[in-house]
Amino acid sequence: MDASDMHERRFHKKAELLRSPERIALLEVDRVVRSCLEGLSIQSVLDVGTGTGVFAEAFARQRLAVTGIDPNGELLALAWRYVPNADFREAAAEELPFEADSFDLVFLGHILHEADDQRQALSEARRVGRRRVSVLEWPYRREEDGPPLEHRLRPATIEKLATEIGYRQVERGQLTHMDLYHLTP
Repeated sequence: MDASDMHERRFHKKAELLRSPERIALLEVDRVVRSCLEGLSIQSVLDVGTGTGVFAEAFARQRLAVTGIDPNGELLALAWRYVPNADFREAAAEELPFEADSFDLVFLGHILHEADDQRQALSEARRVGRRRVSVLEWPYRREEDGPPLEHRLRPATIEKLATEIGYRQVERGQLTHMDLYHLTP
C-alpha cells in the first residue's frame, strides 16, 4: 500500500480526469495563477498536492522555479511528463521536506480539504512560504463536480485556522466555481 492509499479523502480516480478539458475550464487555471502572483515579486513556487501538475505547468509558463509535492508517486510521474523542468517529490502537505522560507509562494490547489490534518498542512505551508500562501478550494455547497459536501471546508473554518496559526492577513476571493484564499505568512 502506498501513501495515497492510506488517506480516505485523497484522489483515487483515474489520473486523466485531473487533466480533462472540462476540469481545466472549471479550475480557471490561468486566472488562479494570475491572482496568486498579483502584486508580488515571485520567483519560486511550491505546488502542494500537485497531482498531474496542472498548476505546476501553469506556474512554469510564468518562468518560475516550480517544485511540486504529492503523496501519489504515479501522479508525480505524469506531472514530470508535463513539466520536465520542475522538481517533483513524494510528500504530504502535513510534512513538507523543505527548510523554512524556501518558497515565495506556496499553492494548495484543492488539497486542504483532503489533508489528514488541515491545521498542520496550513502550518507547514506558512513555515516554508515567504510571501504568500494561496489556497484554492471548492465552495461549501452541494454540486455535481468535486467532493461531497462533508469533505468541503466552510470559509469560516479556513479563515479561523489561518488566523489561529498566525497568518497576518487572510483574504478570500470567489471565482466563478471556486474560492481562492490568499494568506500572508
